[in-house]
Amino acid sequence: MHWFHQLRWKLFVSHAIIIVIAIVVLLGAAQILVRSSMLEGAAIAALSGVNDEALALAGETAIQRRFQSVLEQALLLASFGALAAAVVVSLFVSRRIVEPLQDLTAVSRRLAQGYYRDRTFIHSDDELAELSQSINHLAEALDRTEQRRLALIADVAHELRTPLTTIEGYMEGLLDGVIAPDEQTFTLIRHEAARLRRLTEELGLLSRAEAGELRVQPRVFDVCPLLQELVARFQPQFSACEVDLQLRLTVPSLDLYADPDRLMQVMVNLLSNALRYTPSGGLVEVSLTLSGEYARISVRDTGIGIEAEHLPLIFERFYRVDKSRTRHSGGTGIGLTIARHLVYASGGEIWAESDGIGKGATFHVTLPTAIVHQPIRIVVADA
Repeated sequence: MHWFHQLRWKLFVSHAIIIVIAIVVLLGAAQILVRSSMLEGAAIAALSGVNDEALALAGETAIQRRFQSVLEQALLLASFGALAAAVVVSLFVSRRIVEPLQDLTAVSRRLAQGYYRDRTFIHSDDELAELSQSINHLAEALDRTEQRRLALIADVAHELRTPLTTIEGYMEGLLDGVIAPDEQTFTLIRHEAARLRRLTEELGLLSRAEAGELRVQPRVFDVCPLLQELVARFQPQFSACEVDLQLRLTVPSLDLYADPDRLMQVMVNLLSNALRYTPSGGLVEVSLTLSGEYARISVRDTGIGIEAEHLPLIFERFYRVDKSRTRHSGGTGIGLTIARHLVYASGGEIWAESDGIGKGATFHVTLPTAIVHQPIRIVVADA
């Protein structure tokens, strides 16, 4: 912003204009009135043609009084001129300042009432325009938050309705005698109840994550045994689905500074997704590499892949790449959102890469190593 666009300089210039106008009016009025008075005195002296000293002294006294009167008139005229200029300039400047302030006040009140679509429209280059832009940015942020809140309510209602409808339908069938009370029916009801419980638990976890209330207790630990334990735990599930699960470690051991329990939670989610979207005969590989002061854990699969337009959105809550997939085959849709919050809370990053449909996907997680948080040792030399 240039200095002449700042509000303080606009006010200074307006006051300077009033002062200049007052000076110009004063000088102009004094010059005009003095000239007219002198001409009038000279005319009187020429008509009288008197050389008497007493009359001359009386004439000088009259001229002085006349000059004083003229000066008073000039000052009075200048005061009225300055007052008129001050009124005009002040009305103009105050209008340019007060009207935008009134607009900003009205919009801020509307925002406080929940009308997040309102915007301010101030076309200038001063501080009021910056304030207007800040209020508009705030309104946009509030609007996005409100849209996410409404979407969350709709998604939660939909997610809870699905298992509840299934349970209600089977219970009515059992009461009416339409459905046989066998082991398969009770297993299905129990499965839906477990899915409902898991969804409510993840929603509670997501709520705490988005509020920044998730407890993350970082410490130094060797990540290699954790990954080996993780792969060993998932090996039976992958074998049952005829999907090959491999672990590739580029280093024999690597100390991270993170929460191992939260990291295990993130990796369980990534491996579950890889297994869910990788067909039989596919491959899922977990790898660990070191990049500077950060470790990168990657989960690569040869599954269905992800289109480029969906990659920035897959970490949003309840976002589904394939809208036609059911929750039986697609999960709750908030696991990646929770994983992102957990990784960010640990000081790391998480993102996904894919070459497109049918070409698999890779999820990367970076976390700080113990070197980043290694305490500094101070060695005092002997005297």
